[in-house]
Amino acid sequence: MAKAKTVYTCTECGGQVPKWQGQCPHCMAWNTLVETVAEAASTHRYAGLAQSSKLQRLSEVEAQEVPRQPTGIAEFDRVLGGGLVDGAVVLIGGDPGIGKSTLLLQALCHLSAKQKVLYISGEESAQQIALRAKRLQLDAGGVHLLAEIQLEKILASLTSQQPQVAVIDSIQTVYSEALQSAPGSVAQVRECAAQLTRHAKQSGTAVIMVGHVTKEGSLAGPRVLEHIVDTVLYFEGDSNSSFRLVRAFKNRFGAVNELGVFAMTEKGLKEVNNPSALFLSHHGQDVAGSCVMVTQEGTRPLLVEVQALVDEAHSPTPKRLSVGLEQNRLAMLLAVLHRHAGIACFDQDVFVNAVGGVKITEPAADLAVLLAIVSSLRDKPLPPKTVVFGEVGLAGEVRPVQRGQERLKEAAKLGFELAIVPKANRPKQGVSGMEIVAVERLADAVAYCRG
Repeated sequence: MAKAKTVYTCTECGGQVPKWQGQCPHCMAWNTLVETVAEAASTHRYAGLAQSSKLQRLSEVEAQEVPRQPTGIAEFDRVLGGGLVDGAVVLIGGDPGIGKSTLLLQALCHLSAKQKVLYISGEESAQQIALRAKRLQLDAGGVHLLAEIQLEKILASLTSQQPQVAVIDSIQTVYSEALQSAPGSVAQVRECAAQLTRHAKQSGTAVIMVGHVTKEGSLAGPRVLEHIVDTVLYFEGDSNSSFRLVRAFKNRFGAVNELGVFAMTEKGLKEVNNPSALFLSHHGQDVAGSCVMVTQEGTRPLLVEVQALVDEAHSPTPKRLSVGLEQNRLAMLLAVLHRHAGIACFDQDVFVNAVGGVKITEPAADLAVLLAIVSSLRDKPLPPKTVVFGEVGLAGEVRPVQRGQERLKEAAKLGFELAIVPKANRPKQGVSGMEIVAVERLADAVAYCRG
């Protein structure tokens, strides 16, 4: 029997080479080539994908608002951009057991009251899903269920049932008879995702695919999978915490970096109406090293407490450790603090933490981090009910951030009475019940907190 011909496929870009090498010649990524079975060329699989269209000017195209289908879960709708879109393909990934299947089952049960929905499971049996629905006390009478992993049978069911919303749990378990490789391989994931996307665009069925993640936390399979779909969502959360975050990293029908906050309970995932309360510690009295900032997650402002601990170093090399914030930026900010505010920490260990496990990637946290460090170093709390935001440049200037007015309104709504903000973010009309201190330089903010 002839040996099956193999090729090496890149897990990042999907490029193929005849023999293994350390670096992919297509995308220049290292150690991403895996051995797969070479598939025979075929010309009929995508015959219906490309549709002929006439040449026209962009100004002549009539732009229409895309109708939305609310899922019944407000936080999930926020991340999706307002709800599901007909024909949209959504990919949601996350660690095992974090709640992906639970959230989608809850959404389908809400949608089944008005629409026809289909849950296709390749990882769990029908009995397991029924037990979950019973445990969560969901009304699943209108949810159609199919336990299948063969792509051709799944497409036949989608064609015959014609549901408005279909869930594929998960894309890594689905395989096509047109390919000989195992389910979950680069070729199978790419082929099955492309076929399901083609069906969604032609039929108008909204398809939600669950994706596995690697040990590094990225979506498993080829990188082209994220390019095929319309929306990419990531489930985030600490196994030691009951709170879950759903973040949008790509959305062709809405804003990216939107954040949905849920709490895992005995009856499934529940929406958190005031997520800022999760990231604020409730101290009995004012403590040194604590500063509250307003970060922007998509269109939602969130209040997060930044804590700093500055202690005398007991080794020749002081430690610089940050959790939830970029560590390299912390080292840069300490240099700016020394040069432009005259406060040295070269003989101190500096630890910075964002409370609640939230990750802050925007530079608006710079001023809050530095004021928390100064507060801890001097063992003097900041003024009570104070909120801070602003980017700090290498020249010591405090630079403005986007959506400053919305940040201030969110802080005022939660009872904060003092805001230290960049001068360019000072509102013209002011904010009711809040004193606003506008600063141009880092030294001005440090001097104000010093009193």
